[in-house]
Amino acid sequence: MVKSIFIVTFGFFLIILLGIILYSFYQYYTLFNSLFIKLVFGLILGFTTLVVLRYMFLLFFSILQTIKKSAEETYIIDYTKKMPKISVIVPAYNEEVTITTSLASLLKQTYPNFEILVIDDGSQDRTSLIAKRFEFENQKKSLKVYRKKNGGKSRAINYGIKRATGELIFVMDADSKLSPNALYLLARHFEDPDTAAVAGSVYVSNRNNILTKLQALEYIEGLNMVRNGQAFLKAVNIIPGPIGMFRKSALEDVGLYDHDTFAEDCDVTLKLITKGYKIDFEPEALAYTEAPENLLDLIKQRYRWTRGILQAIKKHSKLLWNFHINKTASFVMWYMIFESIIWPVADVYVNIFVVYQSLVLGMSMFVFYWWSIFTILDMAGALYCVLITGESLSLVFYALYYRLFFIEIINIAKILSSLEEFFGVQMSWGKLERKGSL
Repeated sequence: MVKSIFIVTFGFFLIILLGIILYSFYQYYTLFNSLFIKLVFGLILGFTTLVVLRYMFLLFFSILQTIKKSAEETYIIDYTKKMPKISVIVPAYNEEVTITTSLASLLKQTYPNFEILVIDDGSQDRTSLIAKRFEFENQKKSLKVYRKKNGGKSRAINYGIKRATGELIFVMDADSKLSPNALYLLARHFEDPDTAAVAGSVYVSNRNNILTKLQALEYIEGLNMVRNGQAFLKAVNIIPGPIGMFRKSALEDVGLYDHDTFAEDCDVTLKLITKGYKIDFEPEALAYTEAPENLLDLIKQRYRWTRGILQAIKKHSKLLWNFHINKTASFVMWYMIFESIIWPVADVYVNIFVVYQSLVLGMSMFVFYWWSIFTILDMAGALYCVLITGESLSLVFYALYYRLFFIEIINIAKILSSLEEFFGVQMSWGKLERKGSL
């Protein structure tokens, strides 16, 4: 029944979208004699078609992955089975507001054999003091707090890895909390010896205004759905900071984390893909994190994300054209370039051009058709994601606003941060102030 709903929903929205695209093409082609205008509108519709197909293919692969997982035998947790030891590394810098909730969620994990290493990266608040209250040690579990001079998140993670005794490494941001079975669900994927890392699902915990609710929609649609689709090909391109598990030997094989990008999670994932490892996704392993609650903090966050991704791509740029070396890595990197540069630039340009032409040439209906394509696309993705995650149906409503202004703000931030990266403008890490809304 559930599979049928997925397939019918997918087919229904695909037919609507293709119909709107064809009708829009007919409108622009027959209304104008100017070859230039026809060419420009042709490029717009061609790009729109490309974006729709990209979105629908991701949705299609996500559906296939969901069907594949549902067809497998139900995973039953066997508490008597010997499981590999997990070293949980929690890098923390000035996280006194959230560290208690984060560590409490780790201590509730049902996994029988793990150690927690809190790495205080030179915090100037009470992070270390609070974390030390949780310290303990017994035969199967322990929690230790280490304090080091501030050197950045990647150095803090490496510091923890070098002191870890587990076969598997779980990295978790200190401003996140986990579902109780997260470690178990992630660890089972490492039965495949070629799997180097597994990402979990990330959800927004502080849905207290329209901006955080739009980010909640973005996380389940734009991040988790994409990872689910990528998981069908075992090529998830980013292991997120709040929830990611690695095979320790694989991390050592690629030289652990590097310190030369703003997106150490993206960089280390690309290094693993380049080495030929599989990168998987576990949708039922959940992490909850605080999203920026105001526009300035959101823009700062996306600046860092975009610049970090571009820095990681630049490091591995030799693979962009050498598909014969590693087809998966080349495909992943071109996908990241599309998401980080091509799509934002084209989207902002097309929006400006379409609105301008509608005002000058009186084509207000074209604007409606064009906007409808992406709104229906967003609602299709939102509906699908709500169905498979059990999220609130109210998030589907926010898809109406998602395309109107949220995506445009994000894309403008991506464009500006790309320009700053190109011209080498200095930028600090830009840590967000946490509200303690986990």
